[in-house]
Order: sequence, then C-alpha cells, then structure tokens
Amino acid sequence: MKKDRTVFNGRNNRRSFLKNGMVAAGAMTAGVGLVSGSAAFADVDDRAPITKGDIAILTFLSALEQVEADLWIQYAELGGATNQGLSPIDLVQNGKKIVTGLAPAYITGLLQLDGDMPQYIADNTDDEISHHAFLNNYLQSKGAKTADLSQFAILPPSRVTGVPQHGRLTNLKQLTVDTSWWTRYRSATQNPDLGGTFENAVPDLAKGQHPAIPVSDDDLVLDSMGNISNHLQAIANTAGFHFAFVEQGGSSLYPTLAQKVTNLEVLRVLLSIGGSEIMHFQTWQDKAGNATNITDGDLTFPNLNSGIDPNNGASGSEVADLFQTNLIMPEPTFLLRQELGPVSIIRPTGEPAGGAIGAVQSFVDDGLFIDSATNKNSGIVKVLFRLAEEADEARRRL
Repeated sequence: MKKDRTVFNGRNNRRSFLKNGMVAAGAMTAGVGLVSGSAAFADVDDRAPITKGDIAILTFLSALEQVEADLWIQYAELGGATNQGLSPIDLVQNGKKIVTGLAPAYITGLLQLDGDMPQYIADNTDDEISHHAFLNNYLQSKGAKTADLSQFAILPPSRVTGVPQHGRLTNLKQLTVDTSWWTRYRSATQNPDLGGTFENAVPDLAKGQHPAIPVSDDDLVLDSMGNISNHLQAIANTAGFHFAFVEQGGSSLYPTLAQKVTNLEVLRVLLSIGGSEIMHFQTWQDKAGNATNITDGDLTFPNLNSGIDPNNGASGSEVADLFQTNLIMPEPTFLLRQELGPVSIIRPTGEPAGGAIGAVQSFVDDGLFIDSATNKNSGIVKVLFRLAEEADEARRRL
C-alpha cells in the first residue's frame, strides 16, 4: 500500500514548497471576515499541493457565490415556488428557512416567461447557497480562511409585505442589464477572447436603471380585470434577462480560473461547480426569449423574432441568426485561432473578458452594489476587486 504523503514529507519537499511559494501562513484580504488556519495539504495521489493561488481562487469564488446567493434569495422571496407537488420547498441558509413566493402578482409576470419559473428560481437559489457553503467548508477543511461578506449587507430589500427587512449585499431595484451575451452565443464569427464585440438583445436594459423585483406593494396592484400592470410585467421581463446575465458570468468565470489552479482536487471542484453554472445559464437563456414584447416608459422589450435588429433596424438572415429566440445552443465560432475552424464553446474562457476582475466589474456595471441612499457603491466593491486581483494573479505550477 502506498504510504500517505503530504507536501511537508521530506526535506526536498519542504524546500520545494517554500521555493515555489505554496500556501503558507499569512493574512488574506482584510475585511472579508476570514477564519485563520494552517496551510493546506495535498491529496495522496496528487503530487501538486494546493498553492497560495489555488486558495486565492477558491476564496474569491466563495465570496462571489455569497453575492449570488444574496441576490437569488431576494428573487426567491418574491417569485420563488411555495410548493412543487409532493416535493417540498426547503430553502435554508445558515439553518434559517427562507420564505418564498411573497408576491403572487410578480409570479404571474414571471409565468409569462415559463410555467416553471418559480420552481427554477427556488432551485437556482438553493444551488448558489450550496456553492458558497461548500467552498467555505472546503477552504476550512484545508486549513485556509473562509470568506464572509456579511458586514456589507447594508442595502435595503424590497418593501413588499412579508419580505424580511434586513440589509442585503445586493440591490435588484436599480439594474443596468447587459444583454450582449444573447448575440455573443449566437455569433458564428466573433469570440470575446479574440476581440469580438456584441450587440444587446434588449438595448434599453443596458441604459438607465431598472427594477427586477417589485419595489413595494404599489407595484403589485391589479387592474379592474385582475390583470397585472405593464410595469410589473416589465419588472418580470427584466428579471428574466438578469437571471441569464448573472449565470453566463459564472459559466465563463469557472473555466477561466480553472486554467490557473495547480492542485487536481481544486481543479475538480471548479469544474464541478462551473458545470452547474452553465446549466443555469442555458435554462435562463431559453426563458428570457419568452419575454413579452411590451413598452414601459423608456423600456421596450423588442420582438426578437421579427428579423429586425433592435439596435439599428437592420434586417436579413444574419440578423435573424443573432436574435431568434430558439437559437439557444452555442453557435460554433472561433477558438484560439481562426485557421482551426469554428467550434461550439463556452465563451469567453480567457482573460480579461472571463477573469475575476472582469466578473466583479460586470456586477458593478450592473448596479448590483448601488446604495440607494447615496447612489454610490457599497464598500463590498473594494473588497471584491482585491480578492479578484489575487485570484487573477494565480498561476498554475507544475
């Protein structure tokens, strides 16, 4: 039987450990609520120990998953399922049950996108909570410090009756949603890793600030026929596109950072979680295509099946290829270099487009961290950028 070994067995391994800058004692980014601990150990069959860069990547991902869990909990509170037949809804965070489905009129708007939207919202919420919890548990199991951004949970939630009125990490009431992922995955000639640029599917969402959740009970008022308002449907449509925006980011972030890790078990963790992010994105991309063609003030959701480019009015088969709603499979495009030919891929998977700093910047541009009291970002942004820099600086060591 092979004798168990760690990176500290033997003088040569200790010297190699120190020379290559592997995990050692030292503080991670200040202000992230970290737990102290000793350096991590390698698995029996993995000769590459967990490096400082591996820990930086895991810490950043745990922090970002906490952000995602926070925003998905807000969506679930208002639009999540309250039952799913014989299988109960069991959303729990830190031992506390999460109330769901508090805004039936909002759910009516979401159901225009798909009859299973409330269930999918609840499931996605559960997944993000599990990602953050697992990554922290894994970090702690390796003697590393865990991420906790709860000190930045200061942003007010929706005022809809029943919503717990404690501070949140994210603001879903003033979003500027980038929908260029829609044309990015439909383009046969462009790749952001090769300098490609992409149009928005809903140009109006990319300018101004728009709520993706009902702000108060006033948004939930029905007309005399029992119908929801155009405004509330626009809120639900915005949420549908925002769901996909959030999850396409994770679809690229995990494979981008996976290329930087050294330890095989850490690589397995990233590939395993990253795959679920891709499944989320595929689901939400499909549902966003069902958003109703409506106008609410300065926000219009165009008919993406009209064959007309909502950005410039162009028409033709090339336009249809970029906007048609049922084209949800990743269109083959160029990877690495054009002479290799097109291939269906996740994109981007390289820096800067797919890296940690890019992920944080996209959330900042989205308006997720705006404090409505000051109209400025909360202090979480500075910490996330610091963690992102450390993650992007990681390099695979052989």
